[in-house]
Amino acid sequence: MDEEGLRKRKREDKGREDGHSVQSYESQTTKLQKQAKLFFPLWTVGICMIVGTIIGSGIFVSPKSVLANVEAVGPCLTIWAACGVLATLGALCFAELGTMITKSGGEYPYLMEAFGPIPAFLFSWTSLVVTKPSSFAIICLSFAEYASAPFYPGCDPPKVVIKCLAAAAIVVITIVNSLSVKLGSYLQNFLTAAKMIIVTIIIVSGIVLLAQGKTENFKDSFKDSKISVSSISLAFYNGLWAYDGWNQLNYITEELKNPYRNLPLSIIIGIPLVTVCYVLINVSYFTVMTSTELLQSQAVAVTFGDRVLYPAGWIVPLFVVFSTIGSANGTCFTAGRLVYVAGREGHMLKVLSYISVKRLTPAPAIIFYGAIAIIYIIPGDIETLINYFSFAVWIFYGLTILALIVMRFTRKELRRPIRIPIIIPVIVTVVSILLVLAPIISAPELAYLYCILFILSGLIVYALFVHFKFNWPQKISKPITMHLQMLLEVVPAEEVTK
Repeated sequence: MDEEGLRKRKREDKGREDGHSVQSYESQTTKLQKQAKLFFPLWTVGICMIVGTIIGSGIFVSPKSVLANVEAVGPCLTIWAACGVLATLGALCFAELGTMITKSGGEYPYLMEAFGPIPAFLFSWTSLVVTKPSSFAIICLSFAEYASAPFYPGCDPPKVVIKCLAAAAIVVITIVNSLSVKLGSYLQNFLTAAKMIIVTIIIVSGIVLLAQGKTENFKDSFKDSKISVSSISLAFYNGLWAYDGWNQLNYITEELKNPYRNLPLSIIIGIPLVTVCYVLINVSYFTVMTSTELLQSQAVAVTFGDRVLYPAGWIVPLFVVFSTIGSANGTCFTAGRLVYVAGREGHMLKVLSYISVKRLTPAPAIIFYGAIAIIYIIPGDIETLINYFSFAVWIFYGLTILALIVMRFTRKELRRPIRIPIIIPVIVTVVSILLVLAPIISAPELAYLYCILFILSGLIVYALFVHFKFNWPQKISKPITMHLQMLLEVVPAEEVTK
């Protein structure tokens, strides 16, 4: 065989290898789940995913913000329980949607089926530029607060230190997940174990303290509470941030075995289990801190550890740091999935749905998420970003559950293995509307206006790149895509596997 023939054969072999590599990326998460299913019942995998996804940085950050909005122990604990109920009802609605439309991608395919491409595109656009990056930023800011708190006893860490630490965390996590799917997965397993250890320590410590009679902070627990539509809505925003992830099983509906049984079973057991954990953790905080002391604490879990586990109080901030990093890593680990699903419909910039040939990771999507998250960190603080995130995400949660109601009348032919009472989606839709409108009406802020403008800007992108497909945006984006392809060594999966 001559030299040219050898080169041609090598290229063909390389193409087959690349095709196999790119194809294998899409199933790597599934393989990891199948390995877990060898040792655990199928429904426990779903519960573990719900518990592992929901419990993260929120329970260490939100207690202070929830209490600040209602100003009393009784309403605070009630809000935490109510958030769990709302998350469970919402997840049951998603269970019907997930078994009726068995496509991965969460809200995207449901909005596409019910309302058409524009609301579906706006969801993917909002996820890309608002909800996913801001969630990543919030978690990394939480990590930075707890990582820096032990070095500044008695005072708040400087904001510059917190923001720099958060930015460094984003860069490291982005690099790890861009380099290797397996490395990100192994890191996630370790950090999830650390997260459950700290949750167990706090809950058991609180139960012991209650048994010892530390109940003085629960007397007159509704006294001096501040109850208004605005305060309750903002308290719900902060509480629901800690529950975010209740809909994550719907992102892997295609990969979940026997979803008709395991999806609702995982929800009915998993989210109430998380709710009990959250209420008990808050009860534990109040066994050693009054409402005033909790609000004055720089980092609530650190204060709890100093008072309960001293001189081993350093254990709490260390494991909280592990927990928050685990949440951030999990967010980054799943970042490419939504872009993939939107890419199948042609509703996303092409380069963001490309895969690294060598690393088998959606590197462009992950790097993009990291870059946007760093931008959010620069001007934002945790509470503002949580309100910003919650406002955006509950617009689409409400719209998605409204889609369930609409399809009961417009898509009667669809098979519904799980059919919940219509009153449940009606309740969740009404609550979603209240959560979105109440803060705007009672306490309007510029952050909400910016959020609406970001969402509506997606209409311009849709018109240019999807609907009209003007030549000049394609001429601008084509050389950028080519250079990024060469720089990151990424390719579109569908072209390689043809």
